Amino acid sequence: MGETHQLIGGVQGEPLAAGRVGARLRVPLTGTPGPHWSRAFGSHLAQELTGHRAVGHLHLNDVVQGGELVLDGVEPGEAPALGDCLRRAVEAANCACVGDGSAQRLNMSAGEAEAIAERVAVAGPGAPAPSPTTQR
Repeated sequence: MGETHQLIGGVQGEPLAAGRVGARLRVPLTGTPGPHWSRAFGSHLAQELTGHRAVGHLHLNDVVQGGELVLDGVEPGEAPALGDCLRRAVEAANCACVGDGSAQRLNMSAGEAEAIAERVAVAGPGAPAPSPTTQR
């Protein structure tokens, strides 16, 4: 089974710095997409937006950030069509990732990752450092 995500919740808008055009929109996703899904989504969104008016100030670099889509430069004229474009791009990214197994490919077990994390000493000031006998 490949990686899939959906749009969830409401879209949040934020103003941008003076001199910039449009607003920043944050659109929550189910989960945090991996690199393959993120690239597929970005490609499909760019394709969906081709030919739409008022997308000249829209920034699509790094549109997938953690568990949300972040679009900078969204202008009022493009807002009504953007929802449909986002839904179609999510569906296309899901289809592109259906059988790739990207959600299952891991370079180590969760236990091995935890063992590495336990070896990292991040104790605050005055806290004793881990002794070599407690490290694995």
